[in-house]
Parts: sequence; C-alpha cells; structure tokens
Amino acid sequence: MTFAENPTEFPVTIDADKCIADKGCTVCIDVCPLDVLRVDPQTGKAHMRYDECWYCLPCELDCPTQAVRVSIPYLLR
Repeated sequence: MTFAENPTEFPVTIDADKCIADKGCTVCIDVCPLDVLRVDPQTGKAHMRYDECWYCLPCELDCPTQAVRVSIPYLLR
C-alpha cells in the first residue's frame, strides 16, 4: 500500500467545502470496494487514506454533494 506525502497526489480528491462527512454522510466510504476512503478525525471530512484506486467511480457518482473527484490517468482512459 502506497502512502502519498501530499494528498493532491491521490487519484481521489475531496472538496472539503462540499463534503458533508462531518454531518454523518459516509456514502463515498461505503461504496468504495477497496476501503481506501476514511473520515479524517481532525477535519471530519472524507479523504483517501491509501493510494490504491481501481478508478471504478462509485465514490464520485454516488456523492450527494459532488464533493468527490476521481482523476483517471490518461493511459487508462
């Protein structure tokens, strides 16, 4: 499992202004088949803990506030 030094290196990014995980929403966490998304205990917002993404997109598609963005690498498109 790879840990990124900077969260912007992760393929899944969360817009903290739109994320409502601090209000109890865990949709993106629940639909991730790899269980790599977590709620950050400091901010209460969702974030990608491990850099192991299948680019399957349920986290982005199911997010009720469109806070999740999956950046699919060019070679996988």
